[in-house]
Amino acid sequence: MKTVIFAAAAAAAFSAPAFAQDAAPFTGPRAGVTVGYDSVEDFKDGVSYGVSAGYDVALTPSITFGPEVTLGDSTADADVVGAEVSRDLAASVRLGYILNPQVLLFGKVGYANTRFEGSNTNNGASLEGVRFGGGLEYAFNGNAYISAEYQRTEYENEGSRDAGVVSIGFRF
Repeated sequence: MKTVIFAAAAAAAFSAPAFAQDAAPFTGPRAGVTVGYDSVEDFKDGVSYGVSAGYDVALTPSITFGPEVTLGDSTADADVVGAEVSRDLAASVRLGYILNPQVLLFGKVGYANTRFEGSNTNNGASLEGVRFGGGLEYAFNGNAYISAEYQRTEYENEGSRDAGVVSIGFRF
């Protein structure tokens, strides 16, 4: 009986470091810059750009989970009503599946708040909504990555937003 308990304890002790190593390229804190195509309902399409930060933990050797925050802006505007998209804040959770040691497939969902401002005035409004999406992340090595993702935002009162963004970043 002691042998079985000792063997189980030894297996647990040696599997924990191996478990962390399997998901290593996709765990820990990360930060990056984003740029992409932005399509806001009733606006001219534009370019979105910004920064993102997150933290991923390994739930299993193949599954990661963690929070992410983004701060962005856009060149999308509406000439007819004289408005433009201003800052965009989002807080999401991300669930990932490791396809191989360099590729992570992920989905995310969270809260978004986008500021719209008048082009010729100081008037503006903020819309809140749910942001969801998914994509792929490719790890160049233990620190650098590039990702491509689709994002959809459904605003609470009206409208929606679609974006396709590419991110380049580093894990710390």
